[in-house]
Amino acid sequence: MQKKNEKSLQDWIQIEKIMEKGIVKLKNKEYIKIMKIIPINYNLKSDLEKQGILNSYKIFLKTCNFDIQILIQSNKEDLSNHISKIQEKVNSENNLNLTKISEKYINFINKLNREKNSSSKNFYIIIKNKLEDNTKENNEEINIQELNENYFKIKECLSRCGNNVIEILEKEELKKIFYSFFNTRKNLIN
Repeated sequence: MQKKNEKSLQDWIQIEKIMEKGIVKLKNKEYIKIMKIIPINYNLKSDLEKQGILNSYKIFLKTCNFDIQILIQSNKEDLSNHISKIQEKVNSENNLNLTKISEKYINFINKLNREKNSSSKNFYIIIKNKLEDNTKENNEEINIQELNENYFKIKECLSRCGNNVIEILEKEELKKIFYSFFNTRKNLIN
């Protein structure tokens, strides 16, 4: 039996419902939209390209006159599956040279992982909208329309920087993302 002052997980998490086309309604009547960003490798760009990217990013920041949150999620890489596939391949072959090379490669991967703590990163932008003093039937529609307009602004600006912006539309994909936010010890399955 739950005590009076204790809250359930559903009370604590502010998600009221996941709607169609990637819109999430929160309990406080705010609406959010999450997009995944596939970034460029800035370090591989020339100085001229870097200057253009920085100028485009400045425009992005000036354009966002609405609430945004940038979230970077790091996931430690599990290389055991990769290593076991190498082991299987070596075991199926009767080649001494392949075995030696594979053992060196596996040792290299393990050493590199220990020293650098290999991880993958997922980048997300979360935009929020809440309109005041509208009739109930129009409020939701207007919020959704503004979120979608803001999404296209972000997509256009970040595309100029060379980034790829992915609109998350499916409820199941949003559920996976929320699961990964609240269960940081688990990796997000792509």
